[in-house]
Amino acid sequence: MKYKKTSTYSYNLHVIKTDKFKTITVKINFKRKLQKQEITYRNMIVNMLCESTALYPSKRLMTIATENLYDLYYRGMNYISGKYNVMGFDVTFLNEEYTEEGMLDESIKFLSNLVFKPNIEKKRNGTCFNEDNFKLAYNLLKDNIIAQKENPDAYSRTRMLEHMEPDSYLSYRSSGYLEDLESIDSKKLYKYYESILNSDIIDIFVIGNVNERHVRKVIEDNFLKIKTIKKPTESHFIRPKKTRLVPKTIKEKQNINQSKLVLGYKIDKMTDYELRYVLNIYSYILGGGPDSKLFKTVREKNSLCYYISSVGQPLNSILTINAGINKKDFKNALNLIKREVYNMKKGKFTDEDIIKGKITYINSLKELEDSETSIISLYAGIEYLGSDDIPTRFAKINKVSKNDVIKLANKIHLDTIYLLEGDLDEEK
Repeated sequence: MKYKKTSTYSYNLHVIKTDKFKTITVKINFKRKLQKQEITYRNMIVNMLCESTALYPSKRLMTIATENLYDLYYRGMNYISGKYNVMGFDVTFLNEEYTEEGMLDESIKFLSNLVFKPNIEKKRNGTCFNEDNFKLAYNLLKDNIIAQKENPDAYSRTRMLEHMEPDSYLSYRSSGYLEDLESIDSKKLYKYYESILNSDIIDIFVIGNVNERHVRKVIEDNFLKIKTIKKPTESHFIRPKKTRLVPKTIKEKQNINQSKLVLGYKIDKMTDYELRYVLNIYSYILGGGPDSKLFKTVREKNSLCYYISSVGQPLNSILTINAGINKKDFKNALNLIKREVYNMKKGKFTDEDIIKGKITYINSLKELEDSETSIISLYAGIEYLGSDDIPTRFAKINKVSKNDVIKLANKIHLDTIYLLEGDLDEEK
């Protein structure tokens, strides 16, 4: 695998040459500082651009175009990465070796049309997106926002973060907000789209068995509408506010059978090594699977939960514990969870636990190498987060010691306890 980064005034081009895959994937990312009121706009842009283009003004015509390109696959996404909002579009298509000459150029041109030639209308009061397709994109996003609220697991995790740090990066909902959606019209959305082309930080990733010089030329020819001037970027990493001396407890009720318990822990002044490596091992030992402390104690020995896990979030310097319980078991489950977290501080785990955590981490890295999109994510992590390459990760994860885990454990403090109580009688 050979990697080359080329910088221009407007964007960075990352070419990852490999003959491991029969396909080629091209992805363009637009990144800007996270603003709560812009999340919904960016989700709408993704839906709008994937719904139609000027050349293919309906979903049916988009489908026909992809079939003519040997079933090219395309998608758009918008996600939160610490202090930043990243919006991406990518296409995956067969290498010309398995199709015909010129398909790489045509496939990249399709991506360019998708992003830079939207389906628009010009009216007396200005340019706007096509109204019919705007309504389709609007309803799609509205349904998604409602679905997130109606998913008890997703809703409980979101509500815990909103209570942990209200009106902060941590509390923002990646799906967007209905109140913001209701204020958007097709003209406002198009104006925001233009600001993306003029203001966002842009990175383009290409992976596959490609000629780097040819790819660079095709990108230059098809991405002329990028007008932004490349600018320095801040760190994505968030340092949360000070942990509460007494954890905050919040209870809400919902018409569900299974109550949802979410605990939010803040982590004090992690070193770069701790947030990238030690936190992975700590989280695995505490609640990373059926061999974890939480699973064995809370579920197997005491039967106080349906599921339980811990997840470290290095970008946000927090750790969350999620469990499905009966509401009558809230206090007992909470006490057992606290005890296991305390035991981690006292080093009540074995070297074998650490070895298992390292093996799991290494195997997950190896699996990432089997997917083009995952490899792009790895290089995006290097670009955005200063992450290490895979060989360096292998070396550093193997250096994690029991003392490292204990040291990190003593930096982890419970801040917020959230319980979404089920109104129904679970026992029945």
